[in-house]
Amino acid sequence: MRIRIACGIACALWLLVAMPIKAAQSSGASQSPGASREQIKRGELLVKFGGCHDCHTPKVMTPNGPAPDPSRLLSGQPEQTARLPTLPPGLIGPSPTQWGGVTNNDLTQWVGPWGTSYAANLTPDQSGLGSWTPELFIKTMRTGKHFGVGRPLLPPMPWYDIAVLNTADLKAMFAYLKSIKPIRNLVPQPVPPKGP
Repeated sequence: MRIRIACGIACALWLLVAMPIKAAQSSGASQSPGASREQIKRGELLVKFGGCHDCHTPKVMTPNGPAPDPSRLLSGQPEQTARLPTLPPGLIGPSPTQWGGVTNNDLTQWVGPWGTSYAANLTPDQSGLGSWTPELFIKTMRTGKHFGVGRPLLPPMPWYDIAVLNTADLKAMFAYLKSIKPIRNLVPQPVPPKGP
């Protein structure tokens, strides 16, 4: 009887350990080389608490409104989604009687005085962060510039809030992003504002 219980406990423990590993491997999730389980969990907490899913995850409509689509976590503006219609002149601007910005139902496309911005693909696919390094990610978050030297990260991206995180936390966020399922999704480039 004791042997049977011990075997049952050993099998259950093995399943608890092996199943998540198997699920991650079969789902296509990439491993974050050199990252510890604790670092990835910390990164997941920071990504969730920081609201990254609000803009970077397409939504599904529920009775309570839009909710993150679990099949497209952090994959950014869907490349096949129709773009927003042209806005009437004068709708967006700095006046209190104008809108500061508008968004689509996914909250992945935004239009404002800066032009049109699209939420980036944060998955480890090559169309997302696949070729990025922790250093490049940190430089981007600290400077508010794409690749740390390119175009500005546009609203509503709160890079200035993320920039205050310490290096260990930024590395944890990156380790988590490199551990999630890669999703191929080429996000459009931002569109500058139209002239007067």
